[in-house]
Amino acid sequence: MLSYLHLELLQVLRNRQYLFFTLAVPVGFYLLWSSVFTGDRPDPVTGLAAPVDIMVSMASYGALGATLMTTGVRLAIERRSGWLRQLRVTPLRPGTVIVVKTLAAMSLGLPAVVLVGLASVVWQGVRLDLAQWIAITALLWLGTLPFAALGTMIGSLAGPDAAQPITVGAYFALAIGGGMWMPLSVLPQFVQDVAGWLPSTRFAELGRAVAAGHAPSATAGLVLTAWTLGLGALAVAAYRRASVTA
Repeated sequence: MLSYLHLELLQVLRNRQYLFFTLAVPVGFYLLWSSVFTGDRPDPVTGLAAPVDIMVSMASYGALGATLMTTGVRLAIERRSGWLRQLRVTPLRPGTVIVVKTLAAMSLGLPAVVLVGLASVVWQGVRLDLAQWIAITALLWLGTLPFAALGTMIGSLAGPDAAQPITVGAYFALAIGGGMWMPLSVLPQFVQDVAGWLPSTRFAELGRAVAAGHAPSATAGLVLTAWTLGLGALAVAAYRRASVTA
């Protein structure tokens, strides 16, 4: 299992598109938006100063993208290339393969969180307690679980040509609906009405709560758990079907 996890990580790290879109883009967006939206006045919804709120948003955006984009499209390509057929003749069980892909995807979300955090410290002088930095990083790592499951489901059901636009569409929709690109208060009312039920909204809430100095709400944990269990069950079923028909 560890050897397979190592192989998965190496395959993704060799992909230059991953390095750009999941590492450079969130950091670049942070540098841009934190320079545009300045001032010490706290956000009326989150209660955070702009540099801190944008830092959490971009760290969440980067972690979400790294987890989702490196799962769905790659899995669809592996189905077409016959890699899943090769895995079927190994001792690896379908459940083990899913666990490894999930861990690999979640691990790749960590660099985005760390780099955006470093950029906020260097560029805007953001200061949080060490315990807050550790908690934000850990929660944003654990919170990527439903997105890894979503990527596995997409990659198991869609072909390579369809998986990429579907994954990108889901990525952008979740980021916008989660208030990562702009505050939810400026979005249309129907988006605000459904935002509380989206995993991306509650995912970003984890980091914002810790940055504000308090624990995330129980609702955030319940919503994320429900999405993880639901998408996880669908992902397992979709992958088993894909591995049989591959």
